[in-house]
Amino acid sequence: MVRPTQLIHPQREPAPVRAAATVLLLRDTPEGVEVLMTRRSSTASFAPGAYVFPGGRIDEGDTTARAIATRRRTQSRVQLTQAIAAVRESFEELGVLLAHHPDGRPVSAEEVAVMDRSTATTTVAFADQCVERGLLLSTDKVYTFAHWITDRDLPKRFDVPFLVARMPEGQTPAADETEQFEPCWVRPADALERHAAGTFFMIYPTLRTLERLAAYKTVDAVLDACANRPAGEGPLWTSCPRAGMLAGQEARYMETDSPYGELAMVSPDGQIVHALDWQCEHPVPLLKNVQRLTAPNPSAMTGPGTNSYIVGDAATGYVVIDPGPNDFDHIGRLWRTTRGDIRMIVCTHSHADHSPGALPLQKLCKTQPPILGLASAPTARSTARFTPDRELKDGERLVLSPQASAAKEEAAAHTHTLRVVHTPGHAANHLCLVLEEDGLLFSGDHVLNGSTTVVDPPDGNMNAYLDSLDKLDATCAAGGVAFILPAHGYVLGEARAAIAYLKAHRLKREAKIAAAMRELPEGTPEDWLPIAYSDVPERMWPVAARSLAAHIERIQQLTQP
Repeated sequence: MVRPTQLIHPQREPAPVRAAATVLLLRDTPEGVEVLMTRRSSTASFAPGAYVFPGGRIDEGDTTARAIATRRRTQSRVQLTQAIAAVRESFEELGVLLAHHPDGRPVSAEEVAVMDRSTATTTVAFADQCVERGLLLSTDKVYTFAHWITDRDLPKRFDVPFLVARMPEGQTPAADETEQFEPCWVRPADALERHAAGTFFMIYPTLRTLERLAAYKTVDAVLDACANRPAGEGPLWTSCPRAGMLAGQEARYMETDSPYGELAMVSPDGQIVHALDWQCEHPVPLLKNVQRLTAPNPSAMTGPGTNSYIVGDAATGYVVIDPGPNDFDHIGRLWRTTRGDIRMIVCTHSHADHSPGALPLQKLCKTQPPILGLASAPTARSTARFTPDRELKDGERLVLSPQASAAKEEAAAHTHTLRVVHTPGHAANHLCLVLEEDGLLFSGDHVLNGSTTVVDPPDGNMNAYLDSLDKLDATCAAGGVAFILPAHGYVLGEARAAIAYLKAHRLKREAKIAAAMRELPEGTPEDWLPIAYSDVPERMWPVAARSLAAHIERIQQLTQP
């Protein structure tokens, strides 16, 4: 866990969340699924003027309406209360009532029309009207599609399940003309296009929900996905978005988006204070003791460029991790950022975008800091030869601390300890570093953000790579590591989940390769490549062919008698 003393920005407590519920009423059309939306009042305190799904806060009385609510066996009491609130809100706001008689007959439009929406300001009034008419709420037909928690930076926040249900036949929505206006049926794709054109304003959770909803062809497909979720009753996804600045504008991201982990580390409380623009002119402060300077070498292989990390502070001096290519300007920027007070230079491995900058950076420093790492193996390509001043041992600790004259408390607060973890696989001499006091993993090329690393035999080895992933997972578990700082891309959050996903992805790819080999037993790697990497752009196949070779080598080893 990152030490609070290392956070750049003062933290504040986010606004508390309020329980609410919203419902996506769906219908089938020849053109596909449509969803009922409505425009919020321009004077609303939350999302004024936005097109939304009907919904609102969960009232205390929603729990008392359980007596007239039908319930699935797998539906929890909390989910039932949420469904009741959504049914009530759709009635109050749009005059749509999901209810039926005890004999199963759906409530008719005529019955709904004579019910009092204007006075239904409490759940008791709404429930009483249903009781008087002998109606039961059709809450067993309401499923959880998503779960959104309002972004931490906003002054008003809600904890909201986005529920889905089929629109009752024969009923016509009519807005209450106080909170909601202009009810309309719209295909998700059309709503997204209209929003992009500036004619149909929606807030972030609505947009991302519609993006997911657009993948379903029928209402049954949506309901089946929710009802048959492998993990049981619950949302298909949960998100509490985070925001940063991109090109001078606020940009919001879900947990599955690549910048999310970086925003979580730099600004845990959700304040919009971090710029996500990639540039190589200036170091990007991530914590008080960690800066990132990206080399000007963007490409299909390096993404936005190679990340050099600067660990330490003015009191302790600095360690530079992966000085990058031998680029004059980049090396000069590293030297100026540290004011030349570099105590150690560490290369995670010997590839040409990581280690060549080490020697020229060392020569700029008066103290001639040692270049540390692992020597390249004989299997390394000629462009990836590297010999450190000293080889690092697995488990060795590199310590930065203030001068001996500093107070003991100050020294403890500013000590930065990097522990070495040998991780062969991407390269035979690959290593990672754990910043122990802050639970950070500097992963080099072993774990990347936005892509999977290349494992290129003979220096790369798939068995070693997968074993190293297991080793990193154990390291993260034992050391409370929450964030991964890769050599390419933004910081990754949920370190162990990221490693697990990466391993699962590798094994899934391996299964596709094995299937291709069985399909064409007399084939060659050139024959298997288009089958195994059919989901990868063809322009990337020459790169994929290297990892294909590593997988084939592993498959053949595993299948040998």
